[in-house]
Amino acid sequence: MQNFFKKYVHNKFFYTGFLFLIWLVFFDQENLIVQHELRTTLNNMRDQKEYYLEETENNRKTIHLLETDSAELETLAREKYYMKRDNEDVFVVVREKDD
Repeated sequence: MQNFFKKYVHNKFFYTGFLFLIWLVFFDQENLIVQHELRTTLNNMRDQKEYYLEETENNRKTIHLLETDSAELETLAREKYYMKRDNEDVFVVVREKDD
């Protein structure tokens, strides 16, 4: 076993390969660390893309519903924008937090 170890450690190709590997991992412009960071960023962006595509589809459905159903439009206007009819009063109840 020790003879096997000496045979490969004292070989110039071993040192050349080892230095090449170190160069690729740490010093090259496209080293493995940068590649890992780029891959992580790409995966995060793909997740964001999925999220935004789902949100876009939900918004399209909501817009279609609001354009076709006047009751939904009235509900949205009353709940979100506090709109009211001329003969109505709107009371907004704000709950205080208990400390």
